[in-house]
Amino acid sequence: MVKIEFHFDFGAPNSYLAWRVFPTITAETGIEFDYRPMLLGGVFKATNNQPPMMALKDVPSKLAYQEAETHRFCTIHGISDYRFNPHFPVNTLTIMRGAIYAQRQPWFSDYVSAMYAAMWEQGLKMDDPAVVAEVLNAAGLPADELLAATQDPAIKQGLVTNTEATVARGTFGAPTFFVGDEQFFGKDKLRDAVEWAQRGA
Repeated sequence: MVKIEFHFDFGAPNSYLAWRVFPTITAETGIEFDYRPMLLGGVFKATNNQPPMMALKDVPSKLAYQEAETHRFCTIHGISDYRFNPHFPVNTLTIMRGAIYAQRQPWFSDYVSAMYAAMWEQGLKMDDPAVVAEVLNAAGLPADELLAATQDPAIKQGLVTNTEATVARGTFGAPTFFVGDEQFFGKDKLRDAVEWAQRGA
């Protein structure tokens, strides 16, 4: 079965919402997801892009539409615990470096779940190392080990490399999905990515 690459940053709410649907997709289709951590701030800088809240600040009707669309998505998929983070935008450098380290550990999925829940369910300030440590400890994850790893030059470079690589493939925001060389942007294109993956199965 073809895998769908998931290029993500914990700071993007639509990445979180797409992630919430993955278990259903896998259960129904057998398609699995290949996680590719990247730094969205680095992507924006490299592509001269900016968050929708900034890009659309002078288009209130489109911002209102996006809020309505998010509500519909949550209703359709039974997501009742999503909350917009009051600290948004959050600098995700530390927790995305953490994702690079965690991806090499058997508890990567637990790390992803803890970070997404903290960001988009609990509304925590996840650019505060003390808050990150509390979240990790509460999830039974090795906070000291992981936070120390985020200062490792190899881990830092791993995030830089991932970010540069995804930009080189055409990524300009999150979530971005790839099925082979085919690129799909946004949670609303996840279904298209799944259908394309099924065509290649």
